[in-house]
Amino acid sequence: MCKFPIFFLAIIISFQGFSQKKKTETTAPYFPDRQEWQHKSPAEAGMSATRIQEVIAFARANETKAPRNMEISQAQSFGKEPFGEGIGPFETRGEPSGLIVRRGYLVAEWGEPTRPDMAHSVTKSFLSTVVGLAVDRGLIRNVQDTVAAYVPPIELYNPAQVNRPAEQFGTPELLRPFDTPHNRTLTWDVMLRQTSDWEGTLWGKPEWADRPSANASEWQTRPRNKPGSVYEYNDVRVNALALAATSVWRRPLPQVLREHIMDPIGASNTWRWAGYRNSWIVLDGQAVQAVSGGGHWGGGMFINAYDMARFGLLTMHKGQWNGQQLISENWIRQATTPTPAQPTYGYMNFFLNPDHTYLPSASVSAFVHIGNGTNLVYVDPEHELVMVVRWLDSKAMDGVVKRLLDSLE
Repeated sequence: MCKFPIFFLAIIISFQGFSQKKKTETTAPYFPDRQEWQHKSPAEAGMSATRIQEVIAFARANETKAPRNMEISQAQSFGKEPFGEGIGPFETRGEPSGLIVRRGYLVAEWGEPTRPDMAHSVTKSFLSTVVGLAVDRGLIRNVQDTVAAYVPPIELYNPAQVNRPAEQFGTPELLRPFDTPHNRTLTWDVMLRQTSDWEGTLWGKPEWADRPSANASEWQTRPRNKPGSVYEYNDVRVNALALAATSVWRRPLPQVLREHIMDPIGASNTWRWAGYRNSWIVLDGQAVQAVSGGGHWGGGMFINAYDMARFGLLTMHKGQWNGQQLISENWIRQATTPTPAQPTYGYMNFFLNPDHTYLPSASVSAFVHIGNGTNLVYVDPEHELVMVVRWLDSKAMDGVVKRLLDSLE
């Protein structure tokens, strides 16, 4: 009589093993290929269709009030700063746009997600990524190394000037962006965390002129802060990091990004990473443009929402894409480690959420790649979510995230 229970027990164990195997198979991460991004209905993705429509309606209703013409928008904001005129390309933006991705699958899209628009400071996350690639490949030995040790004197590219004018006779001909007593102490880590207090002028923009202090008398005279002690969001310093990374790679950074990141994740061919009209250098006998880390004076990444979401997925999976470790998990861990002087900031432009201080409605493990506009790439590993929202009023960021999380069933 006891044989039947044992027999049925064996069947149950076998079935449980099969079920567990089936569960493992069905929950394997999905990565879209270049030609096709598979869709799932909200119900299939474990989400409420009604609540997702509320997300989209909220994002559309809270469009930024800034002009759609980015040149005019910049003139009305950053253009009011000293030396604030644009020197890189601008473009008129499209409609409020975005998409929602759950477990790799597209669940919702709105607006013009295929339109390559300015991403502004989301560009900084791409910049920190190419620095990470240099660390992974040993081109940079350690982020605690000083940047100055990696950057030789740089020749500016100016084909219109063959003979130097008399007033420049005897003055330095080469650019040395890390050759002051303070700048020689700066590490890659403090540059990535925006705690360097780098001093100088680059591409015609003094560092003190970016979001200048209200006290004009100290613009050029204040003492330098100890590296790592004070956080200051500053695009001149970001551009100094981009120039240093260009020197390390000895090639244009967009080429590095395309080869090692964007092509492997199946990004489109429509994204572009621009610098300024005066940010050209001579590198190994060729004219190379040093790109910018955002659209503060124009330039930066021009990219569509799908490509932004792919990058968000890559960072959600800690640098791994469909079996390939494109950038090391250790680098993503460093990038998402809080900066002591500003705990909501990791490596540019990974904004973090410790104690729910950045996005009160989001998980503490969530992070965002963010830029002016607002351009938002929300990454939530806990819920396997990536959301791109473009041209959102900055005050509505937590509101759109809250509605997204409310859609989970």
